[in-house]
Amino acid sequence: MSKKMNVLIACGGTGGHLFPGIAVAEELEKRGHKVLLLISEKKVDAQASKKYGELDFLTVPAIAKPPTFSPKMVPFLFRLWKTISQCKKILRSHGCDAVLGMGGFTSMPPVMAGRKMGLATFVHDSNALPGKANRLTSRWCDQVLVGFEAAVSYFKNAKVEVTGTPVRRELATLPDRAAAREKYGLAPNGGAVMVMGGSQGAKNLNTLVVEAAKAMPGVQFLHITGSLDHDRVAEMASDRDGYHVLAFCDDMASAYAACDVAVCRSGASSMTELSYVGMPSILVPYPYAADDHQTANAQVFEQAGAAILRQESELDAGELVAELTRILDDDVLSVMTEKTESLAVKDAAARICDVISVGVLT
Repeated sequence: MSKKMNVLIACGGTGGHLFPGIAVAEELEKRGHKVLLLISEKKVDAQASKKYGELDFLTVPAIAKPPTFSPKMVPFLFRLWKTISQCKKILRSHGCDAVLGMGGFTSMPPVMAGRKMGLATFVHDSNALPGKANRLTSRWCDQVLVGFEAAVSYFKNAKVEVTGTPVRRELATLPDRAAAREKYGLAPNGGAVMVMGGSQGAKNLNTLVVEAAKAMPGVQFLHITGSLDHDRVAEMASDRDGYHVLAFCDDMASAYAACDVAVCRSGASSMTELSYVGMPSILVPYPYAADDHQTANAQVFEQAGAAILRQESELDAGELVAELTRILDDDVLSVMTEKTESLAVKDAAARICDVISVGVLT
């Protein structure tokens, strides 16, 4: 396509929205298009986006919708109107041709603004069970893009395409395993488990993993705790050799390269990356996720034989030891790796860019 586009990607609020948005931006810029990424004022957005200095970011206030009959709806609608007006000015000043929302209520105002201005509008949902925000936002979209086939049926009145969920370019080629392990102080040989506790209520899961690790002296652990629980976990694991604790990881390519299996939540972004790099997992859904969508995500992987699903309320350290020991068996690990890789859509970013291009042309 000869026409060069200006695309606004609204992708703030969580890493699960931000990183797929960055992946689409990288592909669009590779094709010669201009991209502006709209993120929230949250610390997580600022922390994660600073690594991508070659991309253009702009912040707008995040808006979370209260319950429909809440008295907070009046101030919410006023803030929504203000943010839509602000987004119109941004779209106009940057000469945008299209708006892509990557999910959540951060996406809704720019998509609504784009629709009012006659631009091509899209929303992407990464989850097997789409969020209410995206189902609402889809009303102002020319097309809905989804990561899982299971999500299609939730957008009954929209044009839907399964594109997969994009992964950042840095994961396309993982670094050398030995170098990755050396970076994190892990021995070059033996099994290694990557733990992503996340920042939302992962204290119990983090504790279970440390307890399990103490019963597995021959296995190494790379534990990404989230900033709120780092010091506590580091203290708990201080007497365990081969246990490396990080508050935040800005080099996930090395983390994946260093490890064999993951213990983590089942947010869509993590699931996408696990399939992309072919890493088997024990998935422990965040129990308070909206509509329990993380369980729906995990079920897709479990049914494919790519992961083991365990609810946090039913999991103990002994069971975790048993499941990790089983997965780390060479034969089991090989089969689960193959099944995990089969779930990957490695050209998801390219598919999304193709849809946007066609939408702008028509």
